[in-house]
Amino acid sequence: MSHPSVFVTTFLAAAVEVIEMVIIVVGVGSVRGWRSTWLGAGGGLAVLAVLVLAFGAALTAVPIGALRLVVGLLLLVFGLQWLRKGIGRVSANGLRGMGERAAPGEGVPGHGVDWTAFVLSFKGVLLEGLEVAFIVVSFGLTAQALPSAVLGAAAAFLVVAGAGLLAREVVQRIPRSALQLLVGTLLSSFGTFWAVEGLGVAWPGSDAAILVLVGWYLLAAAGYVGLLRRRARRLLVQEAYR
Repeated sequence: MSHPSVFVTTFLAAAVEVIEMVIIVVGVGSVRGWRSTWLGAGGGLAVLAVLVLAFGAALTAVPIGALRLVVGLLLLVFGLQWLRKGIGRVSANGLRGMGERAAPGEGVPGHGVDWTAFVLSFKGVLLEGLEVAFIVVSFGLTAQALPSAVLGAAAAFLVVAGAGLLAREVVQRIPRSALQLLVGTLLSSFGTFWAVEGLGVAWPGSDAAILVLVGWYLLAAAGYVGLLRRRARRLLVQEAYR
């Protein structure tokens, strides 16, 4: 390899974006089911491949800010819905499961395509894939080492996607109530991050701000779970004295 520094730099930068992509796909697939999630991820990769082949280096002209805003708002809407349901279920049932894991989740169609899973997976893969493409073009053309940049990004995708496939089995063992709360927290965090970035506002600490958002949403969820449990106990006491 003629430019190892470009390979390593591109690998690390692309790995951050691919991690976000894998978190969305694994989270959506674990909650909504895998068939439509894989279809959405495959569709996102196919559209990305067409864009890369058609535009090449001119891909940087794509209005990524507007795309971040649209995808961020979509993730935020669905993430807050799942977070609300997860808070309600965890407050009522704790971290126990919600029935058989093989049973379809609430609102998931038993047949055909689950368009919620498809669209979330498709847009998450397309947005993060475009950001990886921007990284490859920027680093590769600046250092005049495009092949090394492409190899670095491809290696990051294989390593992180492989780790995501291994983690999928672990994630599926999480009780559905807790999983819905966790995925709702992650989607809300990514949605908030991208929507604000899409408005042209830079986050302090760049991508590290996502961790702060995850912590904030988890603290808020824990607060609401505690509030709902205290309210339920008060109602039980009132019923007992009637």
